[in-house]
Amino acid sequence: MPIKKPEPAQHLVSGRLAEMQALQYLQQQGLRWLASNYRCKLGELDLLLWEGNTLVVVEVRYRKNDHYGSAAASITDQKQQRIIKATQHYVIMHNLNQVAVRFDVVALTAGKPLEWIKNAFQT
Repeated sequence: MPIKKPEPAQHLVSGRLAEMQALQYLQQQGLRWLASNYRCKLGELDLLLWEGNTLVVVEVRYRKNDHYGSAAASITDQKQQRIIKATQHYVIMHNLNQVAVRFDVVALTAGKPLEWIKNAFQT
């Protein structure tokens, strides 16, 4: 009897769908896709895109509802620091030291319009 793989948790499925929706939206706005779900020991980067000569690091946040705060508000200082450190790793590993970097957030809450926050936080 073959072993059946477990289905991924619903929050992981929702997260991947939100990332795909965010990527499609950002590409429609003229950004060029570079990478998705970059992982290193320091953290994970959801989306990496180019806008002109700027590397845009995008954190995608999804919420089923905003009963416990908005999707954008869920990015804590600690999460920001992990994103910054993972970005530094990516920049070094891909020899992008001379490139401008911007941190954006795409926040999605079910039933509400997508929110794109440019320069959501700084290093």
